[in-house]
Amino acid sequence: MAAEYAVLDQRSVVAVAGEDRKAFLQGLVSNDVLRVAADRAGYGLFLTPQGKFLHDFTMVESGNDSDAVLLLDPETDRRADLLRRLKMYKLRSRIALEDRAERLHVVVAFGEGALAALGLPAEAGAARPFGGGVAFTDPRLPGLGARLFLPADGIAALEAAGLTPRDAADWDRLRLGLGVPDGSRDLIPEKSIPLENRMDALNAISWDKGCYMGQELTARTKYRALIKKKLFPVTFLGPAPDAGTPVTVEGKEAGEIRSGRDGAALALLRLEDFQRAMENKLTLLAGPVAVAPRAPDWDPTTSG
Repeated sequence: MAAEYAVLDQRSVVAVAGEDRKAFLQGLVSNDVLRVAADRAGYGLFLTPQGKFLHDFTMVESGNDSDAVLLLDPETDRRADLLRRLKMYKLRSRIALEDRAERLHVVVAFGEGALAALGLPAEAGAARPFGGGVAFTDPRLPGLGARLFLPADGIAALEAAGLTPRDAADWDRLRLGLGVPDGSRDLIPEKSIPLENRMDALNAISWDKGCYMGQELTARTKYRALIKKKLFPVTFLGPAPDAGTPVTVEGKEAGEIRSGRDGAALALLRLEDFQRAMENKLTLLAGPVAVAPRAPDWDPTTSG
């Protein structure tokens, strides 16, 4: 696959400005915001106090000294909810929140040579200025390529760098093939548990920073080994079922289909049932269609 790019309309940019911007987000976001800089992007979650998913976004710093801001890319349709929740915790923090959806586009660059064309290494989170905005290797997984926050006239710089325009669906096929979840398409707000959705393996959680919203229950889930389900990439031996279709085994519920496209999808499955399916001891079904799961090769855990 040649180097390509696509505009992600489902993601938009918001800015957190002000001298307290990092300290403010550090107490709310699951990852270490103090490590985010102009040359280092991160990925994080905003959770409920009970440690359930609310929002996910990449983060990078832009600007210099007094005009520096942190840029985040929440889901477009849910960015107002994120801004509302951040404002609830602002109190006396010296910050300013700004919706920059009209000024910056979220773009992905992917395929062979995409990172090199942007001057980026295959190192998660590596960032640099590009096209009047910023480009960074996806902080979750370098195999996803790069993410960019660009003004409208900066997109032309991508073609000048040798990248070919594509539809966002092409990047979505790459994401699904790798088994990487995408916001509320795969995680249910106020219900989903980050570790069930492999957020730890996707660099969304810092285990050595101070407290943040939902930290206590997230840590308890990890250290008490409470995870019984995980998200898996799957294919189907028949027509692809809709998102939300239950996955069953021997008439009992084993999980649920999440986002999908062109015969590939993600599914939240019981680990016990996944292991038995891999040993050919049972067949997983979504309706009448057989489901073929596999473990993503980027997750180092041995239990699926």
